[in-house]
Amino acid sequence: MKTCISSVRLAVLALVLPAASAVLAQNQPTASLQEVVVTASRVAGPRESQPFGTSVITAEDIQRSGAVTVNDAIMRILGVPGRQDLFGGGDFALDLRGFGSTSDNNQVVIVDGIRINEADLGGTRLAGIPIESVAQIEVIRGSGAVLYGEGATGGVIIITTKAGRGVARKNAASLYAGLGSYGLREGRANATLASGGFSLDINGMNRKADNHRDNFRSDTDAVSAAAQWSNDWLRVGARVSQDGLDAGLPGALDAAQYQNNPRQTTTPKDKASIDNTRNGLFAEAVAGNWQLTADAGSREKKLRSLFVSSFGSSNFDYDVKATNYALRAVHSANLSKFSNKLTLGTDYGTWQRDVLGTFGSTATQSSRAWYLRDEVTLASTATTLSLGLRTERISKNNSNTTMALADDQNAWELGLSQPLGKGVSVYGRVGHSFRLANVDELGFTTPGLTLQPQRSKDVELGSRYASGPVKFDVRWYRSALTHEIGFDPNAAGPFGPGANVNFDPTRRSGLELDGSYAYAKSLTLRVSAALRKSTFTSGQYEGKDVPLVPRRTVALHANWTPMTNHLVTGGVNWVSSQHPDFSNQCSAPAYTTADARYAYQWQNVEVSLGITNLFDRKFYTQAFGCAGGVTTAIYPEAGRAAIAALRVKF
Repeated sequence: MKTCISSVRLAVLALVLPAASAVLAQNQPTASLQEVVVTASRVAGPRESQPFGTSVITAEDIQRSGAVTVNDAIMRILGVPGRQDLFGGGDFALDLRGFGSTSDNNQVVIVDGIRINEADLGGTRLAGIPIESVAQIEVIRGSGAVLYGEGATGGVIIITTKAGRGVARKNAASLYAGLGSYGLREGRANATLASGGFSLDINGMNRKADNHRDNFRSDTDAVSAAAQWSNDWLRVGARVSQDGLDAGLPGALDAAQYQNNPRQTTTPKDKASIDNTRNGLFAEAVAGNWQLTADAGSREKKLRSLFVSSFGSSNFDYDVKATNYALRAVHSANLSKFSNKLTLGTDYGTWQRDVLGTFGSTATQSSRAWYLRDEVTLASTATTLSLGLRTERISKNNSNTTMALADDQNAWELGLSQPLGKGVSVYGRVGHSFRLANVDELGFTTPGLTLQPQRSKDVELGSRYASGPVKFDVRWYRSALTHEIGFDPNAAGPFGPGANVNFDPTRRSGLELDGSYAYAKSLTLRVSAALRKSTFTSGQYEGKDVPLVPRRTVALHANWTPMTNHLVTGGVNWVSSQHPDFSNQCSAPAYTTADARYAYQWQNVEVSLGITNLFDRKFYTQAFGCAGGVTTAIYPEAGRAAIAALRVKF
């Protein structure tokens, strides 16, 4: 009963907070924030009419903040918690709605219309996307299963490049050079060449760093190009990108090692390299009231790694090949009493991983899906009703196990958005999402156990206020999961303790806030905060928190222009403590970090100085172990770091 009452209070708060903001905004300066257009419906549209929460980061936000990767921008500006990737190079495992170690398999990542998630436990690499090429990052909180399919219960990250926006291209170029702490050296080069309906976008970057631990140096390079032609009804083009990472693997530290010397390594000879290649074709056409879109992409990933111990050395190497195809048709109609937008689409994808060596294996996945989503907006009340349905056929196999999956899954969603007055609206949605075991989970289970599909019943209520200098979006959510898939170190495994299992029922619930305020065009404030609970609701872990999920996060970010050509930006991020273990006997401490950046613009030249972890806090975001009530298997984060940079635009 107590939980039910708390949930109701959160839901009511989600509905009334923006309305209260309307009163607070009165009599304030008239600076205004621009309307944000999102593509969460897989076609462009205003965020205000959608029945779900979406946070948007623009290219200007990225440049002002000094973020160096997509992960960095999402964590720094939106306060999304992230855990350090074991391979370094600037990648972090982002967690949109409290899934902990399985967060990557419970959210979808889209780059220019193509899904880039892996079908194993290898993680989705975002740090290889040239940050200067990014036009917009949309973060959908909560299920996107109808439009994006399997594994979208936690949310969707949609990255749109400047070449992928479909707007008129202009001749432009820029050069960037940066030097910083821990041996950082970075260079970026970007150019757009446009003539008539043709354009060519080229982006390149190289980032070298010794980083904050022994044997953690990294060398990242990336290059991308997109060529396209368009007129008033048709756009066609091709894109290609490549990125690579060479990095040392410093290993985990126990508690004593972390306290004595967090810079040390326990694996001084381990190393790895990752190479990615992505190619694609795209086309968009407008025919009367129809908008037609087609995307085709292929992707290759090569991982090579060396692990050295007192027993000798070993390699773990594999190659991944993936293809994705997506077709969409959107019909818009405006009638006297209502308007209607109908989206029809199909997705098809294949994925194959070949593990090399004597004990090699081959894992495959294929999926084919059909979906529709219809939005009806009543002219008299501006009420928007939406209904979405998806059916998806998925097959998975791994040659190192006798188990295989071939299953049909369905997702649905019903949404409502209702304006209440000038700038104020409420919205809600209910739906169903799903996930199947990935190819790694499939092959490491309790003997004789077949993993069941993971299913989630999703509910979200929210309210928005947008007028003049103020914008707020507050939402309450709950996802009730059955047969959630994950690794339980206490389950009976094929070689002893530890196996992938279907957990007893779990629940994600919480309250999220996104707000921004523009004061007299010289100061912009942004806040993102979340209260979340990720708990087991029955079984042996009943009442325990899901591991590696903080209950509270707050991010404050500000842009200040004290005088012409001078810009000061900064932010504070706070993440509460979290448990690395299922019994919740150990804890990773809460941490607060502060960042600051000053930039001076002289004609087409910008010079800047940025500092991360301003107060040199000692903290970590990644830990796996618990022994005798003490957290172990720790991966420390960097201390204070500075970067001086020069940017020239042409």
